[in-house]
Amino acid sequence: MPRTVTSQSPPTPFVEFDRASWSRLSASTPLPLTGADVANLRGLGDPVDLTEVDDVYRPLSGLLQLYAAANGSLHRATSTFLGETPTRTPYVIGIAGSVAVGKSSTARLLRELLRRWPQTPRVDLVTTDGFLYPNAELRRRGLLERKGFPESYDRRALLRFVAEVKGGAEEVSAPLYDHVTYDVLEDQRQVVRRPDVLIIEGLNVLAPARATADGTSSLAVSDFFDFSIYVDARTRDIKEWYVDRFLELRRTAFSQPRSYFRRYADLDDEAAVARAESIWETINAPNLRQNILPTRGRARLVLIKDADHRMHRMRLRKL
Repeated sequence: MPRTVTSQSPPTPFVEFDRASWSRLSASTPLPLTGADVANLRGLGDPVDLTEVDDVYRPLSGLLQLYAAANGSLHRATSTFLGETPTRTPYVIGIAGSVAVGKSSTARLLRELLRRWPQTPRVDLVTTDGFLYPNAELRRRGLLERKGFPESYDRRALLRFVAEVKGGAEEVSAPLYDHVTYDVLEDQRQVVRRPDVLIIEGLNVLAPARATADGTSSLAVSDFFDFSIYVDARTRDIKEWYVDRFLELRRTAFSQPRSYFRRYADLDDEAAVARAESIWETINAPNLRQNILPTRGRARLVLIKDADHRMHRMRLRKL
């Protein structure tokens, strides 16, 4: 059952569930995923399986359906009050979390489950990697070693994209990123054509608005979200998953001739672990502490993983 809040408990905007109580919140989806579907969708090193989908993602997709329907009703009521013709706009979901925590698997699984509901057959997923500045620009700005930090993104372009989507534009495009070459693709873009749901996944998507030079606040990407999720785990566990993923990539993607990280493909296990831990401690851990983890409290839902990479608790913000 959800955690009971007593008079001695500190006030909190969240209600907390263990995995068993969360899994009882929803009936099965109209078209459940198969084992093969899950295997194709999970990220490298993420052991998500059908049991995880059934216990965690199935109830979440049902909750999101309720929220999306309620949001649509509110939008229509507001349009009626303003004397406007209602226009359908996508329900936008933001997913944040650390490198290697498994947020990409969460995004892909939700996309496929939401597509199986008759109310939301058209679901698109955009990652913010495409909004990183190209490597050449990062070098020019001295930011290549801070890739993934907030300042390494073209924030204006990302804001413009989300605002146009939420404004009901017929067609909006987003840049694409190649994880093999570790750079933005110059001649390819992803086109979004008014889906029922848009999922936006990225490290810093829940970051608050920044103060401008005159002391006022600008818009934040999360201002356009209808729902937000933070995928969480203990930092020491995420570090271990990152190192494990680095070792697996050394045997796969890094070995490709055009890979940006080709120089790591021939490292032995000891050297590869040392290099992965160095990258973690100098780049990923500081970014997590300074920029990503502080946004956790801004999420509507926090999915908490245990050391085995399985979701074990969920914290849902009260409305």
